[in-house]
Amino acid sequence: MKTVAVLGLGEAGSLLARDLVRGGASVRGWDPDLHGDLSEIPIAANLAAAVEGADVVISVNWASVATAVAREAFPLLRCGMLYADHNTAGPKLKEELATIVEPSGAAFIDVAMMAPVPGLGMRVGMFLAGSGAEELAAFYRSFGTPIGFIGSQPGEANARKLTRSVFFKGMSSSIWEALEAARAVGVEDWLRSDIVNTFVEADKKTLDRIVDATAKHAVRRSHEMRDAEAMLLELGTPTSMVTATAESLERIAREKKVPAHR
Repeated sequence: MKTVAVLGLGEAGSLLARDLVRGGASVRGWDPDLHGDLSEIPIAANLAAAVEGADVVISVNWASVATAVAREAFPLLRCGMLYADHNTAGPKLKEELATIVEPSGAAFIDVAMMAPVPGLGMRVGMFLAGSGAEELAAFYRSFGTPIGFIGSQPGEANARKLTRSVFFKGMSSSIWEALEAARAVGVEDWLRSDIVNTFVEADKKTLDRIVDATAKHAVRRSHEMRDAEAMLLELGTPTSMVTATAESLERIAREKKVPAHR
């Protein structure tokens, strides 16, 4: 079984490391700020002790420190090693990380974890992209990891995750804001039920209807959202998402040149 260095033992990193240990991997964990339950994870003395001689290096940190971690690990990387960056970041950063790592001879993999790690650990769905993606996919599958996409270019995995985040996180924030407003006017139970019914009744044609109708009725819908914005302001509830939606619909109307009577 491979030796794995896990750099970053926060919530996600510690759960991945724990499952790797339980699955039989030889794990060396490292984090400059050790906290939480790490009882099952062998802790290295420092980053160098974790990385040197490892088969797989997993970076699970904030994107803001991903470059620094890669640069610190670089002198210890060798041909045949895999360097997997699990941080959520845009394609540009992933490409930059690959240019840092790969002159060492190690293969770089852009990893996008597509669901929260708690409750799943190594069974969280992942997208992989980069020169070592196929090899890492085979290794991760031995721990039960569902691999939904394998690409060759660093950034391809997280580009998919982040475009989905625009949809899913935006939808989640809109639902939260809508429920706050519904609570203020006493219709929260009804709105919750309506949202559930919308999800239950959705099918493959739902997306086409949403896209087509948004383009066709952007002007009218922008006016409706401005009315909703005014109501929320009167209620004293947050308006961030409703305001952004109105502005987005106004932009779509301008770009699509939607007639005002629609």
